Parts: sequence; structure tokens; C-alpha cells
Amino acid sequence: MTDKSKLNRIKEVLKQQGRTQTWLAENIGKSYVVVTNYCNNNTQPSIEILKRIADLVNVDIRELLEPSKK
Repeated sequence: MTDKSKLNRIKEVLKQQGRTQTWLAENIGKSYVVVTNYCNNNTQPSIEILKRIADLVNVDIRELLEPSKK
């Protein structure tokens, strides 16, 4: 298995806010398994879902993404 890149920071933002993956799944209408895959960077949410997550946790959408340049 190849080393996958970390593309999103959803898990970190949820942890900072004291929110759970279960809470996120319920609020965006996705299963817990789907949200866990987002949080573990196994799959990536669509831009539309990423925007919904950003609105829900009240952060700029860019805060949910790993920077492409340091």
C-alpha cells in the first residue's frame, strides 16, 4: 500500500472544537463510516460537502485543508 497524503484537517478541527465524528455524520447526512474515511484521509469529501462541513463548524473552508505550500 502506498503512503497516502494527508489532504484534509477535518479530524483536527473536530477535536479542537470538542466535536465527534458521529456528530458530524448526523449533521451532514452521511454515515459514520463515510465521515471516518474523510477524517482518516482514506477518501476526500466533495467541495460541496467540504463547504457544508466548514459552515457547520464555523471555519473558513481553507482551515479544513492541508496547505499545498508551506
